[in-house]
Amino acid sequence: MTTAPALIPELDDIVRRGDPKRRAEAARRLGELFLQGAASFRPDHIDLFDGVLTSLVPHAELAARVDLAERLALLANAPRHLVGQLAREDEVAIAGPLLRRSPVIDEKVLVEIANAKGQGHLLAMAERSKLSTALTDVLVRRGDRDVIRCAAGNAGAAFSDASFTTLVQRAGQDGVLTLRIGRRDDLPPEHLKGLLAGSIDVIRRRLHAVAKPERQAEIKLAMKEIEGVIVQVEGRDFTAAQRAILALHRAGELNEAAVAGFAKAFKYEECVAALAAMAGVKIVTLDRLISGDRYDPILIASKTIGFEWPTVRALILMRLGPNRVPSPADIEGARVNFVRLMPSTAQRVVEFWKSR
Repeated sequence: MTTAPALIPELDDIVRRGDPKRRAEAARRLGELFLQGAASFRPDHIDLFDGVLTSLVPHAELAARVDLAERLALLANAPRHLVGQLAREDEVAIAGPLLRRSPVIDEKVLVEIANAKGQGHLLAMAERSKLSTALTDVLVRRGDRDVIRCAAGNAGAAFSDASFTTLVQRAGQDGVLTLRIGRRDDLPPEHLKGLLAGSIDVIRRRLHAVAKPERQAEIKLAMKEIEGVIVQVEGRDFTAAQRAILALHRAGELNEAAVAGFAKAFKYEECVAALAAMAGVKIVTLDRLISGDRYDPILIASKTIGFEWPTVRALILMRLGPNRVPSPADIEGARVNFVRLMPSTAQRVVEFWKSR
């Protein structure tokens, strides 16, 4: 290797005293030189390039850094420090290719970046061919819906028991996530049962249809074990709840605060009976709507009655139950929809419910 040593004096001068434009040009030239000869370079050659490029590349234009990152991502002998520098860039177009594919980024660096960067970086890492439990713990804890779905669908990802628990909880409001988790070969039986218990019937049938034969047998077994619980839930008795709501009404205490209290205590029957009384809808109608696969009926009934968002949020959480946690993105989406929902629109829907 004769070209690099010949360039070092010039590069040393540029690094010390060169203006940004000269440094950017030097980064381009030296980066191209490395990429052309990477297959034949010894470790000491790579270290030489690594030391100089880490000083020059930050001065290169965005497009040049993106191109360099994409090409380095494919190399098993890419300069380690340079790769780490580019992978920590805030611009996902630069960091993304390396976080997705680069074999020279070790787990410690990946976990560090996962804890510090945004959703674009997390999504890129979720696409790696192999994901350790240390990394997926961070992805599951910090990731949004797209990150979680991607990681759950990655056959090369490994998950801790705690992360599986969180995934199952978040799947309660996400049919796509339910299907991806349910098709994983490493999903423990106890988590499969929890996944099925928190899913609506159409998702269960879909999961059974797309699962491998051995998993289909596990799904059938799990469903038999939770069948009794499901029957009890479907056969709700609202008699006691109706008496309680009637007593509150007679005392002039049937109001938003009372409903919020029921919701925070996860008293489903009392919540439905109260909403039905305040909105003028039959309990059987409202129960069927709220127990479906969407939270829209809660938004509509609450908007008609005049509830504030904190009470609506408590009702959504009540509907899920104490053991299921929605993602922050889902809650924010519900809040935005509630704010945008016009009272007149909600009232028209409620009038339709009354006529059913």
